[in-house]
Amino acid sequence: MPVELKVPSVGESITQVEVGDWLKSVGDSVSRDDIVVMLETDKVTVELPAPVSGTISKILVQKGSSANVGDVVGYMEEGAVAQKAAPAAAASAAGSPATLPPASAQRVMPAAQRALHAAGLEASDVAASGPGGRMLKEDVQRHVEGRAQKPAAPAARPAAPPAVSPAAPLAVRSSGDRQEEVVPMTSLRRRIAERLVEAQQTAALLTTFNEVDMTGVKELREEYQDAFVKKYSIKLGFMSFFVKAAVDALKQFPSVNAEVRGNDIVYRNYFDIGVAVGGGKGLVVPVLRNAERMGFAEVELAIAALAGRAKDNSLKLEELQGGTFTITNGGIYGSMMSTPLLNPPQTGILGMHNIVKRAVVIRPMMYLALSYDHRLIDGREAVQFLVRIKELIEDPERLLLEG
Repeated sequence: MPVELKVPSVGESITQVEVGDWLKSVGDSVSRDDIVVMLETDKVTVELPAPVSGTISKILVQKGSSANVGDVVGYMEEGAVAQKAAPAAAASAAGSPATLPPASAQRVMPAAQRALHAAGLEASDVAASGPGGRMLKEDVQRHVEGRAQKPAAPAARPAAPPAVSPAAPLAVRSSGDRQEEVVPMTSLRRRIAERLVEAQQTAALLTTFNEVDMTGVKELREEYQDAFVKKYSIKLGFMSFFVKAAVDALKQFPSVNAEVRGNDIVYRNYFDIGVAVGGGKGLVVPVLRNAERMGFAEVELAIAALAGRAKDNSLKLEELQGGTFTITNGGIYGSMMSTPLLNPPQTGILGMHNIVKRAVVIRPMMYLALSYDHRLIDGREAVQFLVRIKELIEDPERLLLEG
């Protein structure tokens, strides 16, 4: 009897997904909980596992198409998973006992499954090194790197055509041998575009600027970096200083941590700081919950973990929701100055920029930008908030003592 592959519920406010890569094709054998297809929302990528062991019998919704929560995107036939006998036969031919586990017994972690698909590999091609025989993403990466270092074979085996053709870009050729490619926006990029327009249409946006002398922070990092790394196994970065400084300033200016809800103002006594990071499919803003309770090491470790999951497209929906204030660092990309846009319904966002030695007395200086919703925050408050950030960053010992 056919088993339905249904789009699961992926969040209270999400009713539609976009079908991403099918990691299995029609006719492929899969074990229960193997990842079959990736589903993309406007916030995260969700993995749809096989509900039973069996064979993929039909794919209904192709890559790039939309589906609603609860829709059936494909079917499986339940039954015993076909096992590859080649390894056992080879072992027997070599005079060794055929004791290798069947291919289906190998546990492939989700990130490794995506890496296999991207590299055009089967799980049986890669040696697993994880606990309990689990295949990790690093195993696939090592295999690909090792393969790249080997001399090319005289004749490459032609790759089998995929059972599901991805949504290919439409190439339009015009005179003069000039081309255009038309590709659909990803759901994440569409959502980013919608929210940026929403921020400009619904808030009275204004930006104020200041500059901060980073000498104290740089010297403090240099002094304590080795001890910090030795104790916490992570570097002391700039972001933890700005998170701690932002929390202090938000306590003094609660309207920057508030939101406009209809005709009401909602003030919060907690501080969930969003930190913008580059993900595999675009910029995302995971949230540090209760940042006021976190120390420097906790901030650095949390940001590193969130950034790693963002690159793997494995952030959970709840890690991206909420947030009372956002910090974005365009300086890592070389930005000297920008006007960051709000992340609705927040009323403030702090923009960091690159550090440049400027001839005041030759100091490492950084421009700061605070964009804010003028409906709730007065210009005086915005300036004083940014001045408070400046004071704390230029006197980082106070942050260490008070944080």
